[in-house]
Amino acid sequence: MTFERELHLGLMFWATGTHAAGWRHPDARADAAYDIALIQEVSAQAERAKFDFVFLGDRLASDPALQHSNPAQISRLEPYVTATAIAAATSRIGIVVTANPTYSDPYSIARLMASLDHVSDGRAAWNLVTGADAAAAYNFGRDTHWDTAKRYEWAEECVQVVRDLWDSGADAQGGAPRPVVHRGTYFSVDGPLDVARPPQGQVVLFNAGTSDQSRELGAREADIVFAGPQPTLELRKEYYADIKARAARHGREDQVTILPGLTPIVAPTTEEAVALYDLLNSLLVLDPEEEPGELVRKGGIGEGHRRNLSSAGRVFGVDLTGADLAAEVPAETLAAVSEDGARRLAEITRLTRRTIDGPRRITYGDLVHATPAELSHTVVGNPDEVADMIQEWFEGGAADGFNIYPAYVPGAVTTFTELVVPELQRRGLYRKDYGGRTLRDHLGLPVPPVRTLPSQPKEG
Repeated sequence: MTFERELHLGLMFWATGTHAAGWRHPDARADAAYDIALIQEVSAQAERAKFDFVFLGDRLASDPALQHSNPAQISRLEPYVTATAIAAATSRIGIVVTANPTYSDPYSIARLMASLDHVSDGRAAWNLVTGADAAAAYNFGRDTHWDTAKRYEWAEECVQVVRDLWDSGADAQGGAPRPVVHRGTYFSVDGPLDVARPPQGQVVLFNAGTSDQSRELGAREADIVFAGPQPTLELRKEYYADIKARAARHGREDQVTILPGLTPIVAPTTEEAVALYDLLNSLLVLDPEEEPGELVRKGGIGEGHRRNLSSAGRVFGVDLTGADLAAEVPAETLAAVSEDGARRLAEITRLTRRTIDGPRRITYGDLVHATPAELSHTVVGNPDEVADMIQEWFEGGAADGFNIYPAYVPGAVTTFTELVVPELQRRGLYRKDYGGRTLRDHLGLPVPPVRTLPSQPKEG
């Protein structure tokens, strides 16, 4: 079976933006996490640009330490409630809700997701995460956060029970509700689900992660896999090929869409885009110098070195003590950086167009801002340059599309949809209209048939 490959785009919605200083941008909204009208308008804007979905992350613990890097991760609306409001304000865009099975039961997940799929007329998706935030355990009556192996064992059984429950409800063809009677290692669930079978049959499933267990779960079960950050394009291609190969072993190679995160800093000209990137970095809150190299949580996703000269010096392998952040770094200092530092210098040049030997030279501030790990790949440029990068990854075996991480909200959403999307459409890479009403339609996935449930004898 052959099909025409189509670029896919989603919108990662963090109310204060995904750049660590996005919340400080002059056009950002400090109250965006609780302004449902703004959330609805941003979602509608993505829908007008024909995005596949808007993505709602979630955390099950608050962390005041994130106040200077990601206040949206400290306090925000519960995602199912937000999703229903988005469904009421839109008609085509998919709506992705993060639900952590480590701290949920399969019946509740199945019921909530099926209800959202009905409310949205077939646009719901479940982002399955097993949870890397140990603090969540203390909010759910547990003494410890389970290790990775147990979380994935729990999640894998949970997914199977949820899928059975979705197929246990009454369906549009007149099929009556059927019991599940699941008896497993972690769950005992009778069913049937008290919500009719979702319009999509099986709600679209998202998964992210780089571990072997995560890759295998995504290849076997997920419709969309989020590709985590990788330091080089070659490693991104290796990840893409690995997921596709694993999916092929399960007979699903053409059913799994792989989307890395992408933070586009875009403006009408390259110079304006670099100036915007520099403005955002100038608004970053730096960490105290007396804590060099210490690892800190960043937005609940991954870890990164502290943002200061001490940590930068350790990462680049040179002494930066007492330097003026605005000053240019001497060429001899840059020539002495470590191998990893040299890779980071190339990234600085890619993003800022500043180089080792001028005429615009790399600054000490550039070294500091390049030290922490990033949540997603960042591209800085005019619409053609951003579209070039997207096309290169799409056609070069690194991505089937991207989950767009707006640096600040709502301005970065507006610039991408108004400047880059039309260029992608002009190149014939991206749709000018939706081809259907459901998220499965957007992804080119059929409604799966009702499966045989554990409570039923298998035919033959």
